[in-house]
Amino acid sequence: MEEEFNFGYNDDPQRSVERYEEMLRNEDQYFFDTHAFENIIDYYVEKNDPVKALQVTEFAISQHPYASIFLIKQAQMFLVTNQINLAFKALDKAEMLEPSEADIYVLRGNIYHGLERYPEALENFERSLTLAENTDEIYLQMAYVYQNMQDYENAIRYIKLSLEQNMENQDGLYELAFCYDVLDKQEESIKFYQQYIDSDPYSHAAWYNLGNSYHKLNLFEKAIDAYDYAILIKENFASAHYNKANSLVQLDKFAEAIEIYKHTFEYEKPNADTYCAIGECYEKLEQMDEARAYYKKSVKMDPKLADSWFGIGVTLNFEERYFESLHFYKKAIDLDGENADFWFAVADAHYKLGQIEQSLEAYAKVTEYNPLDIEAWLDYSTVLYEQGKLLEASETIAEAIKNNPDSAELYYRMVAYLFAMGHYNDAMGYLETALRTDPEKHHVLFEYLPQLQDNSSVIDTINRYLR
Repeated sequence: MEEEFNFGYNDDPQRSVERYEEMLRNEDQYFFDTHAFENIIDYYVEKNDPVKALQVTEFAISQHPYASIFLIKQAQMFLVTNQINLAFKALDKAEMLEPSEADIYVLRGNIYHGLERYPEALENFERSLTLAENTDEIYLQMAYVYQNMQDYENAIRYIKLSLEQNMENQDGLYELAFCYDVLDKQEESIKFYQQYIDSDPYSHAAWYNLGNSYHKLNLFEKAIDAYDYAILIKENFASAHYNKANSLVQLDKFAEAIEIYKHTFEYEKPNADTYCAIGECYEKLEQMDEARAYYKKSVKMDPKLADSWFGIGVTLNFEERYFESLHFYKKAIDLDGENADFWFAVADAHYKLGQIEQSLEAYAKVTEYNPLDIEAWLDYSTVLYEQGKLLEASETIAEAIKNNPDSAELYYRMVAYLFAMGHYNDAMGYLETALRTDPEKHHVLFEYLPQLQDNSSVIDTINRYLR
């Protein structure tokens, strides 16, 4: 005959677990009150053992069939173990027992959210709002649903409702920044964070997000001030230090940025991205040995970081070690084959090595992946022109103009090529277009073909637009 023991509220959590496990070993039947069962379930959840936690919920439901809490916890464990239909059934039973329990609708809403059944998720969250005492997390969950629906305006609305309930909800502050970013509404973002800071001046997260918004508007000095406040409030805030360094880079304050990047290592382990950023700063300072050392640290930590392989190539190119640089450029391209900057560097290195065909192939890639790169089109056509391929050079510029119809430099270059080919009437037509687009840039024509300064038709046409 099985013995029955009663373990109640006064047992400490560890004691309840020990008694439960003893019951299983002895195949006895002990009685636990609801509080003890909750402790035992929570213990297995914290140990990341949902199967055992689920087993406890079954015991708890058998002893306390009218306690909805255990059906809710059972539904949570069914969800964790990917038994979605059983989770819904457990919640339906809980709702029959206690229809005013907000957690039922919150959990059901989360399940629907995971299934991408967004209207049903929102319906359940709305129901929970009428029942819950604290609603800030529910508003935030609703915001997540709207984000996944790509309805960022409503997401912002619900995040703000969440923050009204709980100003210390940092997740809300970061999600709000994300939504403003997607909508490209940095001015609104700044206005919100400034108002928020007026209410809570010691929120490091608000200062940090304000700094990010300033950075995105290229207001780097203001961004640095905001990051400084975030750091003043939370000295070990590594992300604020890192982003402050990024803003310093934009102001060409590379030496200061290096010190700040290195300072982040006091608060978090060094990572490949930070090593790469330091390498780029040293590169800008033309301290190539230091730059290369940090790029190498970066690729050692993360061999798949294309920018660092590229950076090594850049340092070698600077030292006119073009053949060696190509090896590293190609490693970068192996990782990021559609990066136009990488192909531009490859094209330039091949050109400097006299490998013209390879250079032209690489320029074709640059203009394919970034048809808005004016310099690439100009360089591409220059190489063709130098090889005596005047028609191909002009055709290349014609393609460039299709992609960049507002670029005066391209029209001026076309003028030069057409004059070189003897197509004077066409050249003068393009000269008119170039001057209408930007007359102040006419000097680039003479930089490329100085002899045109002696052409009276060209000079008269230019003077007409400069009056």
